[in-house]
Amino acid sequence: MSSFLRTTICAFLLTGCTSAYSGPLPYDAWRLGFSAPNYMEVWIETADVIDIQGNVYRRAMSGIAAMQTPPNNSGNPKGWPARPGWGKGKYVKGADLPKKIYVRWQSLVEPQTYKMAIDIPESTREIMRKGEKTFCAAAGKWITGYREAIVVGLAPGGIAKVWVLGPCLTPIEVTRVQAEVDPRGPYEGESGGKHRPLSAVSQAYVEKFGVPFGSW
Repeated sequence: MSSFLRTTICAFLLTGCTSAYSGPLPYDAWRLGFSAPNYMEVWIETADVIDIQGNVYRRAMSGIAAMQTPPNNSGNPKGWPARPGWGKGKYVKGADLPKKIYVRWQSLVEPQTYKMAIDIPESTREIMRKGEKTFCAAAGKWITGYREAIVVGLAPGGIAKVWVLGPCLTPIEVTRVQAEVDPRGPYEGESGGKHRPLSAVSQAYVEKFGVPFGSW
C-alpha cells in the first residue's frame, strides 16, 4: 500500500464517517469509470476506494481509460463532452457509496505521473441515492432511474473532472480536481522512470497538433 493512500485512510478513520445515512443502496452496486479526451491517452495504475463505512477497495479500477481516436486526426481533444459516457470501468461490488477515491495515473502524451484524492461529499451521494422518473428510449418505457455511476475524466496537466450518471439520465458534474505530480514517477518509482508507450495514433496527433493544455 502506498504511503499516500495509507495516510489518506488513517485520516479518514480518525475523522470517522460523516454520513448519517446507512441504509441499503437502491441498486446492486455502483460503478466507477474513467475516460480521457480524444488522443490524450491515460493509463490508470490504480484507483482505490474508501466507502462511507471505512472499507478500502484496492484497485477498484486500473488499466487504460476510455478514449476515442477518430481517423485522420479529425477528433477534437479540447474541453469535455456535454454528455460524457460511462468510461471504462467496473462495478465496485460489496461497497457502500464512496467517501474518497484515490487515483494514480500516467498521462502518456506528456509523459507524467499524477496522483490525487477525490473527496465525494454527502450531496453527491444523495444524488446517487435519489430515484428519478425518466423515459428510457432504449427500453421504450418510463423507468425509475438512478445515477449509479461515477465517471472521472483525466486530462493532461493533472486535470480531473467528475460526473455522476445513470441509464437514461442526464449526467451531473460534481467536482473538478487538480492532481499533483507523483515525484516517484511511474509505478511508484519501480520502472526506472519509464512510462507506458504512447500508441501510434495518439503519437501522430500530438506530433502534429500538440497537447491543448488549459482547455480542460
